Parts: sequence; C-alpha cells; structure tokens
Amino acid sequence: MSELKRLAYSIIDFLREQTKSQAWTSDERESLEVAMQCLENVFKISSQDIHLAVSPPLTEIFSAAITKDLIWNTPSDFTPSAQDVIKAEQLKNEGNNYIKEENYRAAVESYTQAIELDPNSAVYFCNRAAAQSKLNNYTAAIEDCERAIAIDPDYSKAYGRMGLALTSLNKHSEAITYYKKAVELDPENGTFKSNLRVAEQKIGEASSPTGAGLGFDLASLLNNPSFVSMAASLMQNPQLQQLMSGMMSNAISGPAAGVGGLTDMGSLIQAGQQFAQQMQEENPELIEQLRNQIRTRSFSGSNEGHS
Repeated sequence: MSELKRLAYSIIDFLREQTKSQAWTSDERESLEVAMQCLENVFKISSQDIHLAVSPPLTEIFSAAITKDLIWNTPSDFTPSAQDVIKAEQLKNEGNNYIKEENYRAAVESYTQAIELDPNSAVYFCNRAAAQSKLNNYTAAIEDCERAIAIDPDYSKAYGRMGLALTSLNKHSEAITYYKKAVELDPENGTFKSNLRVAEQKIGEASSPTGAGLGFDLASLLNNPSFVSMAASLMQNPQLQQLMSGMMSNAISGPAAGVGGLTDMGSLIQAGQQFAQQMQEENPELIEQLRNQIRTRSFSGSNEGHS
C-alpha cells in the first residue's frame, strides 16, 4: 500500500504542475483538480506528505523519456553486446523454425526474447508481426510493423506485412498505401504486387453493387466458351433433366407447393451436387482454372519467407 501511495502522490504532484500551465481552460483545470482530490481521498494523502515524494519527480522522468527517445516507436540508443547480438540472432532463427512448424505462439515468444536482447533490429519486429498475424492478433502485428518501419524506413517487408494486417481488418485503402511503398522499395517482389492488386480489387468490389461478396469474376465465367459449352452439354443429362422437371412441376403446383414453389429442397440440393460432380468429370481443367481464380483473390502472404 505504501508503494501505491507513493505512486499516487507522484501523480498528484505531476497533475499539480500541469494545472500551472496556461494552456488549460477553466473547465479542464477544474477536472484536473477533481482528479487530484479523488486520489487524495482514496489514498488518504495530501500535499503535506512530502515523505512520499520520489526522486526524480514524475515530470522529470516523463521529460527524460521523450528527450532520450525512449518512446516505443523510436529506435533506441541502446547498444547490445556482441554476445547479446549472437543470442538474439539464434532466437530469431528459432522463431523462424517455429513459423515453419506453424507453432506461432512459440515464434512470438522467441522473437520477443530476441527483441529484448537487441531492440534495434527491424527484422525481429517484422517477423514477430508475421507471427502475430497468424494468430489473428492484427493490432499487435500493426504495432510491430510500425516499430520496424521506425527503425528502418526502407525495410520493404515491414510495409508488406503492414498491408496484410490492415487488409485482414478490412482497411483496404490504408493497406494499398503500404503495399505501394513495399513495391516501390522492392519492385521485383511478386507477392507485394499481387497483394496490391487484390487490395485494389477489394476496393473496386466494395464500390460495385454487383461485385460485393463474389469469390470470382462471374461475368468472365459466363463469357467463358468452355464453361458455356460444358453447361449446355450437362443440361442434356437425363438425370438432371428429370430433377429439373420435377422441381418445375412442384413450382407450378399451386399453394401446396409452399414457399418459392418447392416442396423438396433435397431435390434442389441433389441437383446442385450432381451438376457440380458432372462439371468436375466433364472438364476438370476448367474447374481447376476457376479454383485458381478464386485463390488469386486471397493473399499470398502465407508463402512469404522470413528473414
């Protein structure tokens, strides 16, 4: 409890110094005074309890933190020992191996230990960002990418992984900005270019009343001669014709047909399954093309290597 009192006294002292600033409005100054009174009442302390003061005061600690660039997103002046550098690199490699094994939590821990030994490495922060994204911790991944960029503004992977994390949060416009920077720094990187195209497509789909929610380009599919020919051929299948005929009969059978005129949803499902199976058997190459088209809409960051 005594430590809490010392902390509370330091905060009150800090706030008291702030109230002396002319930058505050009367309402803001009143709020600060209320905050100080609350702390004094809770911890039963007052400005007379000088024995609780810490040295240096909180104001000086805060000022020193800014002056010495100890804010988290600013490269540190700390210089690790040669032994720490070697150990940090070993931990980084250990984290990379965990990534390959898909043990992402262990990877985060290894990268974190590497950072503690050498906080000036953009690679360690960037690799941890990749592991955090695999755990769906996208906010943490973004913070690590920001740290990596602060350390090395020309590190293309940090921008690329920032784009992936932002895209996962559906922040496609922001992602595009980072992908473009990644491509600018590494114009030969196909992954950056692919992810940039996908993000731009997502923006286009969001603004299109017909494109939203589609996993592939429906217009291109319907204009594909192979697909049209295959569909026409499949519709000659006697089994499919029988199923379709039965559903059409149900559809016009009057009120007893139920919602949408279908009395047997199982028939519809069965028809769809048979149609899909026939498509696969009729033209497996086209089906594979469609699958590849869908895959290109997803991001290729999962195949990205680690430094």
